[in-house]
Amino acid sequence: MKTTPDFDYLFKLVIVGNSNVGKSSLLVRLMDKSFENSHCTTIGADCNTKSIKLGETTCKLQIWDTAGQERYESIVSSFYRGAHGIILVYDVSDRKSFEGVSKRWLHQVRKCIHDQNVNMILVANKRDVPDSQRMVARWEGEILAQELNIRYIEASAKSYVNIERIFTSLATDIKSTIGKPNYVPLNSINLAHDKSDQHYGPRPRIRRRCGC
Repeated sequence: MKTTPDFDYLFKLVIVGNSNVGKSSLLVRLMDKSFENSHCTTIGADCNTKSIKLGETTCKLQIWDTAGQERYESIVSSFYRGAHGIILVYDVSDRKSFEGVSKRWLHQVRKCIHDQNVNMILVANKRDVPDSQRMVARWEGEILAQELNIRYIEASAKSYVNIERIFTSLATDIKSTIGKPNYVPLNSINLAHDKSDQHYGPRPRIRRRCGC
């Protein structure tokens, strides 16, 4: 017997950015509103699902938090397949992470995703840092977002600022792009890896190495 799905849309989102910019913290904040100062480095990728309301419709988000280290690039690139939205994250106190958006991450996204209509959002994380520690001005992020014709949001995982807005904004853009509601079974989305690879099974688990 077929059951009625409890959502109208299913979107796959991928979070990318340099290591230590707070990608995992943003996702953990969204999922359970917790924050830890101790740092755990994501190995490969971690997947979570979250349902949100957009007007009268329900969107289920399949969110992939990816590793930022270059040694995982070949693994991470496979997780782009089938993505509806990309979250580009940098740390406002780390200029190299901002430069990495243009020099590395945009190049990787365009290389791995052939759909030119994929939605993206630029997130400036750690806006809670003192002005003396800020290395990237707000206007720089806004200009880059304007050049890419995408949204720009400043957020703070630590202070819980604009966390939900990141995901609802991106989901809203995707929804407006695809049009009418269309049920997509979770197992019909390309999980972005070879199922024969036993290291990454069909249901990925959190894999992090703490203290790095």
